[in-house]
Amino acid sequence: MINSFKKLFQSSPLCVALLDDTLICREISTTWRNYLNLKTTDVIAISVEELLQDLRDSTLMNQIEQVAYKGHIIHESPATLFPRNQSIKLPQKGLLSAWRTISLHTKKIWVLLAFNNIAGYSQTSSELRRLQTIHELILNAAGEGVYGVDSQGNTIFVNEAATQILGWREIDVIGKPLHDIHHHSYPDGSPYPSRECPIYAAIKDGKVHRGDNEVFWHTNGTAVPVEYTSTPIREDNQLAGAVVIFRDITERKKNERQRSLAYEQIKKLKDLLERERDYLRDEINITINFGEIIGESQALKRTLNQIEAVAKMPTSVLILGESGVGKEMIARAIHANSSRANQQLVKVNCASIPKNLFESEFFGHVRGSFTGAHRDRIGRFQLAQGGTLFLDEIGEIPIDLQGKLLRVVQEHEFERVGDDQTIKSNVRIIAATNRNLKVEVDAGRFREDLFYRLSVFPIEVPPLRERIKDIGPLASHFLSGICTELGHEPLSLTRHQLDILNRYPWPGNIRELKNVIERAVILTKGKRLRLDLAMPDNEESKQTPENITSLEETGFVTDAVFREKEKINMCAALRHANWRISGTDGAAELLGVKPSTLAYRLNLYGIKKPD
Repeated sequence: MINSFKKLFQSSPLCVALLDDTLICREISTTWRNYLNLKTTDVIAISVEELLQDLRDSTLMNQIEQVAYKGHIIHESPATLFPRNQSIKLPQKGLLSAWRTISLHTKKIWVLLAFNNIAGYSQTSSELRRLQTIHELILNAAGEGVYGVDSQGNTIFVNEAATQILGWREIDVIGKPLHDIHHHSYPDGSPYPSRECPIYAAIKDGKVHRGDNEVFWHTNGTAVPVEYTSTPIREDNQLAGAVVIFRDITERKKNERQRSLAYEQIKKLKDLLERERDYLRDEINITINFGEIIGESQALKRTLNQIEAVAKMPTSVLILGESGVGKEMIARAIHANSSRANQQLVKVNCASIPKNLFESEFFGHVRGSFTGAHRDRIGRFQLAQGGTLFLDEIGEIPIDLQGKLLRVVQEHEFERVGDDQTIKSNVRIIAATNRNLKVEVDAGRFREDLFYRLSVFPIEVPPLRERIKDIGPLASHFLSGICTELGHEPLSLTRHQLDILNRYPWPGNIRELKNVIERAVILTKGKRLRLDLAMPDNEESKQTPENITSLEETGFVTDAVFREKEKINMCAALRHANWRISGTDGAAELLGVKPSTLAYRLNLYGIKKPD
C-alpha cells in the first residue's frame, strides 16, 4: 500500500504522512521531508510526537488515537509542525486533518495525516489572542460580576468582579454547573431547584430573565443579596448559552431596611404627634376656660386635700360629681401633682365611642384587621404609656364591653385588634362619672369587679350651689378670660350682679356659670356688663320669694309712706356708694336704675350730698 501511494505523497503540495496502527510514521510527503531535512532515500520510522509539536497537549494526541482505534475524523484542527532542528527552521502553524483507512488485502489499519500551512495563521492567532486579552480586560474592569454559561449551564468564563463579590475563583467554577456553585438555595436555606433558576431559563426559552430579590452564596457560606440579568447567547441561530451580569445589593438592602424602619418610626411618631396635638388643643382649651382650680369654700378645700393625699400614689381614682362641676380639672390636678406629671394625660370620653370601635379606640388596631382599617392605629392605652389615662363618663361603657377594660386595668396588658402580640401597659387610671355607680351595679348595668378596681380612692366634687363662696372668684376669672378671648374691653361685676349670681341654684354648675358670663359679654355693647340679659329666664328682673314680702301679710301703704321709704332707700344706696351716682358700684347701679333716672328722683325729692 505504501508503494501505491508513494507518488501521491511525493507530489502533494501539502505535508502528508501515513501512520501505522502504532502511530509510527511509515511514509511522508516530499514537502514534509524537506521541512524535516530528510533525504528522499531515507527510510521513515518517526513517531507522531516527533511530527507535531501540539502533541505535548494530550487533547490532540487523544484525538489522533480515536482516529486510529475508533475511526473518528479530525477536520482542520489547529496544529503546529515540529522541526527537527529548531535553530534552522521555525515551527509552522496550520490546520491538521486526519482519517483512518484499512488495506483491502492485509486489513492493516493506516492513519493519514494532512497538514495545511495557512499563510498568516500566526498573525491571525496573535490577533485573536490580542482581542481575547482586550475582552478579558474589559470584563475585569466592569464593576458588576459577569459569568458565562454554555447550553448545559456549565461555567465558561468569569470576571474579576464576580470573584471579588462571591469569592469563587476561575479555577473553582470553569466547566462546572453555575447553579450548583452559588445559586443552589433560597435565602432561608431551602433548596432552589435548577429547573426553577431564571439564569438557566434564558438558555431554554431564549428570553432575558431578571432577578432582584435573590441571593448568591459566597465561598464563606453567607448569602449575598444580588440583582442580576441572564441574557441568552445565540450561535448560528441556536441557543449556545447565556451571559449573567449581577451586582451586590447588600448596601442597598441595608439602606432600604433602614428607610423602612425610619418610615415606620416616623409614621408612629406622626400618629403620636397628631394625637398629642389633639390633646394639647384640649389642654389649651381647658386652660383658657377653667385655668387652675379656683375657690376658697370649705367644700372645695376638702376636695383639694383629697387630691393632695392621693396624687403621689399610683392608686386608681374615681371622681364623682354632677355634670359641669369640673371633674376633668380634678383629674388634671391629680396628674399634675403625681410622679407622672412629665408624661402625657390622655382623655377618653367613653360616651362618645361607638360600640363597634371600642376596642380599636382603647387598644388600637393593625392595618387590615377590619373593614376600614387602612393603616395601623395607636390606641389610648398605648398613647398614655407611662402617663395617666382619664376615662370620663365611665358609666356610659356598655356592660358587655366592660370586661375588656377590666382585663387591662387588672392585668396591665392588652393586644391591638388584629394583632397577637401582647403589649404591657404602664398607665394610671383616673375615671369620672356623674352616675351613681353603686346603683348601676345593683341594677346590673355596671360590673361590680370593675367598680371596685376603679374606686380605690373616690373623690366627690361638690356642686356649685354648695360652694357659694366660690361663685364670685370663678365668675370674675371667667369674665377676665372671656373678654380677652373675644377682644372685648375689660368688664367687671357689680355687687348687685354678684348677689344675683349667688342666689341662682346653678343646676349646670361651673360649666353653666361660664356660659352665662360668656353670653353676658357677647350681649354687652357698652361698659356695663349686661348680666340681666344673660341670666336664665331673665333672672335678674325677678326677686326670690324670700326677698318679697307678701301683701297678704303687710297690707298696703299710702303714697306718702311709699315715697318716704323710697327716699330712705335712695339715701342708703348713695351712702353705700360714697355719693357716686354713676359708674361701677355707683348708686344707680346698686338700685338697678339708669343714672339719669336716679338724678331725676334725687332732684324730685330734694336729696343733696351733705357738706
